[in-house]
Amino acid sequence: MSSSLDKLKALTSRLEERLEKKGDLSQTLDNEQNDQEKDVGDDTSKSIEQNIEKVEIHSENISAPTDVREANIERVKVLFTKLNIVEKSPDFDRVFLYKAMNLSGIGLKEDDFAEVREGKYIQIIAITYEPDKNGKKKAKNISLGYFGKAETLDATLKNEIIEFVLRWRYEKAFQNVEHYKDLIARVDI
Repeated sequence: MSSSLDKLKALTSRLEERLEKKGDLSQTLDNEQNDQEKDVGDDTSKSIEQNIEKVEIHSENISAPTDVREANIERVKVLFTKLNIVEKSPDFDRVFLYKAMNLSGIGLKEDDFAEVREGKYIQIIAITYEPDKNGKKKAKNISLGYFGKAETLDATLKNEIIEFVLRWRYEKAFQNVEHYKDLIARVDI
């Protein structure tokens, strides 16, 4: 849990840095614009147009996370079908309702990343929370894909399985960031 929180904090920090750079760029361009207006006269409009083009180019680069997110979703959809997860969870959009996703039989931690565990079975496990008979929420594991014994797993398939889980987590992090942005926006400051 702490690892996910650390990753979310790191992602948020990177986004804040990009937004800060974007703000710094706008301030710099405004300062340059003011200086040019004082010094240059008629050439000012030409310089302003050039600076606007620079801002537009930088803005395209700064908005890259949206493009990254769209590309990520497209790749998750491809893997969703390719790994036959569609058989267990036919509606692609509902796959993000799960609270978490894990792999059994393949390491995803820093120290054992992509290592298969001999004698284990490879599965993609989705985790959801459902109420028990007393109404208390309990974690429930759902197998989204079974891929056989670790020893017989094809290297390409192993990489696609890992990629699916990581890309799913990446999208889930984007969704969590959006959720918190919405909550913060609701706070009366």
